[in-house]
Amino acid sequence: MRIISWNINSVRLRLASLKKLIETVNPDIICLQETKVINELFPEEAIKDMGYPFLRFKGMKGYNGVAILSRIPLHINDLSRNWCEKEDCRHLALQFTQYNKTFTLHNFYIPAGGDEPDPDINPKFAHKLQFLDEVTHWFENQSDPYSILVGDFNIAPLEHDVWSHKQLLKIVSHTPIECEKLIKWQNTKFVDAMRIIIPPTEKLYTWWSYRNKDWQKSNRGRRLDHLWITPDLKNYLKDISVYKAARNWEQPSDHVPIILDLVDPELKEHC
Repeated sequence: MRIISWNINSVRLRLASLKKLIETVNPDIICLQETKVINELFPEEAIKDMGYPFLRFKGMKGYNGVAILSRIPLHINDLSRNWCEKEDCRHLALQFTQYNKTFTLHNFYIPAGGDEPDPDINPKFAHKLQFLDEVTHWFENQSDPYSILVGDFNIAPLEHDVWSHKQLLKIVSHTPIECEKLIKWQNTKFVDAMRIIIPPTEKLYTWWSYRNKDWQKSNRGRRLDHLWITPDLKNYLKDISVYKAARNWEQPSDHVPIILDLVDPELKEHC
């Protein structure tokens, strides 16, 4: 089973890129963030034609928005929530059955937090910290086994998740308070699947700013996109990959897709 998470930065603008991604890496489930479209204008039929008949999406005009596209039937029960008393389409959660087990899949788009890392003068940063506190508290009281949490978290928590740990300590997305809160959330029930496959000592990025004309040469990236799993799925973990090729496509998103491959442990030795 292959699950992809991608901040697509407008699903309608990059519909051709989505089709190209599907044709290239053949995912079973796709989690999108920043779809930037109201539900009535979501390109549902076009995506169904790409082979994904099971869809759930929450969107608003111009920004935010999340979607789950699936070849695997999705359960009707929608576990999504609104956070910080805002209906800003940042969370979608559903269940599906695979390997004779019920999986819970959470797709998140965490607030970016603006430019100034001071909640007293920057309401966007205050919102981000409140959001992290709320989701952490909520997950502390959840006990769903076989859970997967993906998305654009807008935080690069580890030293080698950014191109320069020292230079970015006061930059939103890598400040100590954000990193601490994200790790606290992760510790409620999850493990960092990406860092199981790719050691924390290695540089790992999923986002490169549009400001870098030659993003590959400068390589000033950050790991803002994440894949977490509950410990009971560690034996199912086959591979993790970052699909950097998408950053060079026409009109690219500044994020690239990240790929989670799971396999039934009983079949692992044959893969």
